[in-house]
Amino acid sequence: MFKFGSKSRFRRLDDLDSRSSSPSSSAAITKRGFDGLIHPTANPAKSFKKGIKTGSERLKSIGRTLGFGGSFAIFAEDLKVSEKKIFDPQDKFLLTWNKFFVVSCIFAVSVDPLFFYLPVFDQSNACLGIDQHLAIIATTLRTIFDLFYLIHMALQFRTAYIAPSSRVFGRGELVINPAQIAKRYLRWYFIIDFLSVLPLPQIVIWRFLHRSRGSDVLSTKQALFFMVLLQYIPRFARIVPLTSELKRTAGVIAETAWAGAAYYLLLYMLASHIVGAFWYLLSIERNITCWQEACEKSGQNTSFLYCGNNHMPGYNSWSNISSSVLTENCSPDGDNPPFDFGIFKQALTSGIVSSKKFVLKYCYCLWWGLQNLRYVHELFVNLFGGKFV
Repeated sequence: MFKFGSKSRFRRLDDLDSRSSSPSSSAAITKRGFDGLIHPTANPAKSFKKGIKTGSERLKSIGRTLGFGGSFAIFAEDLKVSEKKIFDPQDKFLLTWNKFFVVSCIFAVSVDPLFFYLPVFDQSNACLGIDQHLAIIATTLRTIFDLFYLIHMALQFRTAYIAPSSRVFGRGELVINPAQIAKRYLRWYFIIDFLSVLPLPQIVIWRFLHRSRGSDVLSTKQALFFMVLLQYIPRFARIVPLTSELKRTAGVIAETAWAGAAYYLLLYMLASHIVGAFWYLLSIERNITCWQEACEKSGQNTSFLYCGNNHMPGYNSWSNISSSVLTENCSPDGDNPPFDFGIFKQALTSGIVSSKKFVLKYCYCLWWGLQNLRYVHELFVNLFGGKFV
């Protein structure tokens, strides 16, 4: 009996050992507890392998954080332990700055039309001049807002970006290598920001204020028109992708309905402000065109029409007949004026083209822009088929 029992016991142990070593049970082993139940336990080989893999991934992450290896990509939570002064694109400070920079871009774009208000007629001397007081104010405001552009450009060189190859995995890796960040920024938005921040209007105004001669009025007016108009392209081109990026990172432009309404109202007022400024400058152009034709008809030099040229030969003879010649040929009054001023007649009859009261002039042009913004919208729709409106 003893031998039989012993043999049976050994046989059961052999069977248990064969079952434990079989491939079907290699994922886990069992043990019998004090309660008589069988409890599964983890495979030591699999646990050891998993631990090695986790440690290896962690070491790779630390290596990327410290700058070893070639990818220079880390996750957002690893960026906090990095010694490099690199900003996470979803950092709270950076999101707040981007919102502030969008608003500053809108105000910067609203400052540029102020240069269109600089030409003003001097009715007493029958000449076109430059409002120097307004020129100083516009130049100062433009320089202040350009400083925000410079700060934003500096932050772009220190802001990490998501590696394009890791975007398909849900949570992307951040590239923190300063060389790669600078290369990406220089390849995309640096040229637009650089063209936007060039102080071209400031240089033109500075040159005029230091020379301040009558022959410079015409060149200053034309240079301001073309420079401001050309810089509008990169300035507007920078607002659109920045707004899209802000929506992608923060989810919304404004966190409340009132803030969103104020944002879109600001854009509407900005459009009216730009339209009114263009209307004022084109009114100046229309009136000076009439003056030039009248001056040439009377056989006089057209340079007499710009303030500061009273030292030129023959100016005294022109000053004696200028009032009668210009009134006869370029008076906007009456139902049938001698010159067709078109939509600019209202600006000439109101007297804003010869007023140096900027608040009054600005409010009048803004009111005109609000009234006619709908027609400008329809014009863009007819020209571009609604692509840019």
